[in-house]
Amino acid sequence: MGKLGGTGRTGGQLGSLGGNWTTALTQGLERVPDQLGYLVICDGAVLASAGDLENDERTATVLAGLVATACGLRLPRGHQPPFRRLSVVFGDHSLLVTASAQKLFVVKRQNRTQEPATA
Repeated sequence: MGKLGGTGRTGGQLGSLGGNWTTALTQGLERVPDQLGYLVICDGAVLASAGDLENDERTATVLAGLVATACGLRLPRGHQPPFRRLSVVFGDHSLLVTASAQKLFVVKRQNRTQEPATA
């Protein structure tokens, strides 16, 4: 399982909840197909991480900034953020960001290559 609070910055009571809190927070992330790693971010702090993204505070900071920029695209009549999910697609992998309950859930996922159709 991943680590709780990459650098010990778990923010008060969250860190004292221990493994049950971590399991509940990351349970769905660990089941994503082709998942290479994940981050859970709150207020710029890494709450949980695993795989290729374990303790990756730089990626957490960059993605939090990207989400903040995307939130600037809010529609005048909208009270909610303008999106629920944000995908950053690279050649061989993607970073999938979901904003929920004031947390960012990030999954690094292997891109599936599609073979060209032949006649």
